[in-house]
Amino acid sequence: MSGSDQLSVVFSALADPTRRAILAELADRDATVTELTAPLPISMPAVSRHLNALERAGLISRTRSGKLRMSRIEAAPLREAAEWIEHYRRFWDTSLTRLDAHLAAVQAADRPTDRTAHGPAIPDRESPSKAHDKEN
Repeated sequence: MSGSDQLSVVFSALADPTRRAILAELADRDATVTELTAPLPISMPAVSRHLNALERAGLISRTRSGKLRMSRIEAAPLREAAEWIEHYRRFWDTSLTRLDAHLAAVQAADRPTDRTAHGPAIPDRESPSKAHDKEN
């Protein structure tokens, strides 16, 4: 499968919150289906289906030792996905930096100059009670 197609499979696998929870568990230690099922509110066959999807995406590998079938996280596809995301993070950081500079320039251009900074004097308005006192 080509790199971009594999990346699609990886992102599809990562889109599911149960699969992300499984990966979080596997980041700490290798585990069996039974161990991965314990903290989840789903059945063992459902966890097995999620593990199959993660394995197809290359996010985990599974080994058999006697009766135990251990699942292990595989970092390479996650690294590739992170690198793809990092490219766009840099793009947005650069775009936002340019936007900040543009907004600063616009705000600087809108600031009043020294001769108009003080502007014409605006007469103080008297409170209604003061105006009433003057009339009496």
